[in-house]
Amino acid sequence: MNLMERKPHTDQDDWRDDIKSELHTKQSEQSEIPMEELDQTQDDEVEEVGGGLAEILQKPFMTPVLLGIIAVLLICIIVLLFLLPGRKRAAQTGANDLQQDITQYAQEQKQNDYVSGMSGETVSVEAPEQTSEEKAGAESGQKTETDTDPDDTFVASDSDKTAIVVDIEDESDVAYSKEFILNEALPYFADNNQAAIWDLAHLKRYVKLSEELEGTDKYYYNGDVNSDGLPHGQGLAIYENNSYYYGGWANGVRSGNGTWFRFYIGKKNKSNAMGKYTEHSYSGEWADDLPNGNGAEHYDVDISKLQVRERILQNVVGNFSNGLYDGELYANTVDYTGSVEEWSGITEKGVFTLWRDMSAIGECSVWRNKDDSSLCMDIDKSENKNQGLRELLKNVARSE
Repeated sequence: MNLMERKPHTDQDDWRDDIKSELHTKQSEQSEIPMEELDQTQDDEVEEVGGGLAEILQKPFMTPVLLGIIAVLLICIIVLLFLLPGRKRAAQTGANDLQQDITQYAQEQKQNDYVSGMSGETVSVEAPEQTSEEKAGAESGQKTETDTDPDDTFVASDSDKTAIVVDIEDESDVAYSKEFILNEALPYFADNNQAAIWDLAHLKRYVKLSEELEGTDKYYYNGDVNSDGLPHGQGLAIYENNSYYYGGWANGVRSGNGTWFRFYIGKKNKSNAMGKYTEHSYSGEWADDLPNGNGAEHYDVDISKLQVRERILQNVVGNFSNGLYDGELYANTVDYTGSVEEWSGITEKGVFTLWRDMSAIGECSVWRNKDDSSLCMDIDKSENKNQGLRELLKNVARSE
């Protein structure tokens, strides 16, 4: 007999089951929220935020604020449009000024080319080549420009020439006339624009005009004149041999401050050291048609024509008397590599005080190196006279 009996099912148990079923159904319904309701909720939140921004923008004070912001932006844009072209022009102007400064500096270096460098060689300075007349005079025992007595005097080689004064107002219509050329050249000489002067002097029309004066007793002049029609004041003269002068004049002769140029165009002789010199100039004080006072002599050198270990005179600075070196002088030479050395010398009316005399070999030392006093530069002893701007000088013997 089974002692355990199954408990009979009663109505009370059915009631409990019904309650449990209802609770389960309600929990399921609450956990299952439809997606449509979630989207609707998010949209309501966005509408609330957008509505807040719209309400702010619709405030009365916002209109002037927005207009002010727009006005500031427009002003900034306009300012930028004006400033950018100005900056571009300023940059271009600065570049042009820099180029001008570089050009000016190069021209100054052309006149004062002092850089370091030294060579242990000595050099002989050759005299200008004698003309056929000088050679004939030497053979006949007559005096020449390089063989003079101490009592001889010097005048400008072109002192006997007559100025042909050109009136620019009367310029003819003929292309490249002397009037046109002088009018063209004058402002460049007045500004001492040496690069432009070099270019002009090498133009065919300038070379041709200078050639027209060869063998004559004239030169072309454009500038101030006195009541007698003689050059007086400031003016430009064109001579034979591609030579020019611009500066002060007094009653027909060069006087005051001025610059003389000679360009060696197609020349190769001893006057330009057999083609090694391309230009010769003097700038400084003048009186009686010759360099008198402080000044500077300058040679443009084509170093490509120099031999190995060769140096050549480039600048001489100091005092001049009637075109001759007179007093303490300073000079520099340049060698085949472009290196420059500085020298000093002492002169009296074209005669150097010797640092040493080497009569046995016919040479004497006239320049002494500033960095090494034992290093000297020599010339032939017979040439130690009339040292100076020889191309500007002409010897005239004094009457008894």
